[in-house]
Amino acid sequence: MMKKLIFLLTLILASCITEVTDPLPPTVQNIFDAKENKVINGQPIYFDLPLDGIYTLTLIDKESGQVVSREKFIGKKGENVKKIYISSIQFQYLYMLLEDVAKKEIGKTTIITK
Repeated sequence: MMKKLIFLLTLILASCITEVTDPLPPTVQNIFDAKENKVINGQPIYFDLPLDGIYTLTLIDKESGQVVSREKFIGKKGENVKKIYISSIQFQYLYMLLEDVAKKEIGKTTIITK
């Protein structure tokens, strides 16, 4: 009788255990690989750099050509991640331009903010 009870309890416990699987990591895509990108405030953007060095990331209004923001940063060779903050930007279509210290274009794309 005791063996049957232990066996039944073991079966009940085994049926309550669920397999935990890790969620798939989000796909990381180089922002400059696409012609256009929709972005939201605080979104991380990913891009590759050819060398360690100083780079500039510039947002330019697509219609007027006005520079909306410019950030100079120290980048590392390979994949880099920056967050984009656009809550105070009124323009809907912007060019995002990545240049090295010699003003050589590394990447350019259109971003849509709304």
